[in-house]
Amino acid sequence: MTTTKKQKKRRKLPWYLRPFKWLLWFVAFSVLWVLIYAIAPPPVTLTMLLDSNGITKDWESLSNIDRNMVRAVIAAEDGKFCSHNGFDRDAIEEAIERNAKGKKLRGGSTVSQQTAKNVFLWQGSGWTRYVRKVPEVWFTFLIETIWGKRRIMEVYLNVAETGIGTYGVEAGAQRYFKHGAAKLTPREAARIAAILPLPKKREAISPSGFTRRYGNTITARIGVVRRDGLDACVYK
Repeated sequence: MTTTKKQKKRRKLPWYLRPFKWLLWFVAFSVLWVLIYAIAPPPVTLTMLLDSNGITKDWESLSNIDRNMVRAVIAAEDGKFCSHNGFDRDAIEEAIERNAKGKKLRGGSTVSQQTAKNVFLWQGSGWTRYVRKVPEVWFTFLIETIWGKRRIMEVYLNVAETGIGTYGVEAGAQRYFKHGAAKLTPREAARIAAILPLPKKREAISPSGFTRRYGNTITARIGVVRRDGLDACVYK
């Protein structure tokens, strides 16, 4: 074999370097994926594909979603949405402390983390949640860096599960209130936000017990978000 042929012959990487090659491929693919979704609506998520109840969704730009809905989500899910970099350290520390005391498991996920999980990864608890954490941190960093707050909120409001087989606040508003998300009242927005953690188990129409009280609390907090400009980063 000539020297030229030897040079052309592909050399295999040593086994101990192959993980770094796979890591580089993952980084490149994930960045490209996030870049595409910075301008294009995610067509479907893994959660949607695995939903045996089917998929009802209708993408709406943020400009067609009532500001009350944005405020309700911030009030209910992530009061520091505009001030953190994707991770609420205080909430994470509080969750760790609470879980260490043996109380009911509670997470400290921000809207950014939930968006990363919903769009690029999978739902679920148990041991799979620990496997998911590392890529979740990576994708959260990417969308905070590449998308920015407005796009994160827009995508979240369009992929979050808002009912059985229902995804996004537009589909949720049509299902519960028979009109689009562009005309949500504070009470209606609060009711959708109140069911977001457990949309299959909570009722947005005629809620009772905890859901009703929680919805009323969110309605009051919407005024605080408006007064203190806690949604300013979404509309700047």
